[in-house]
Amino acid sequence: LQLVESGGDLVQSGGSLRLSCTASGSSLDQYPIGWFRQAPGKSREMVLCINRSGGVSNYGDGVKGRFTSSRDDAKNTVYLQMNSLQPGDTAVYYCAGDQYFSTTYCPAAVGAFGSWGQGTQVTVSS
Repeated sequence: LQLVESGGDLVQSGGSLRLSCTASGSSLDQYPIGWFRQAPGKSREMVLCINRSGGVSNYGDGVKGRFTSSRDDAKNTVYLQMNSLQPGDTAVYYCAGDQYFSTTYCPAAVGAFGSWGQGTQVTVSS
């Protein structure tokens, strides 16, 4: 599974962005997908996870109610919709996947995902 993120940009505080995570090499419907972010000088943290059935869980601190995710398995793409963006959301955003049998399971740990994209930069100005 190869993953490529896109959609990162510079946006003003209060704005919205939609990131895409497009897969190749395997059918995305076999994978729960985690969205992570890493700000300068900080460790990588989970933003949320979308399971194989489309359920979203494992929200990171401060994103529930502002961020959500959806998947279009026909396009082999998962989306991260980010609303009400704040300067504290500035980071490189990554998507990650690994193959799990359960359609409702969503891992929470960085180490539970074996395939990672290269990341896309999101910068929120105040």
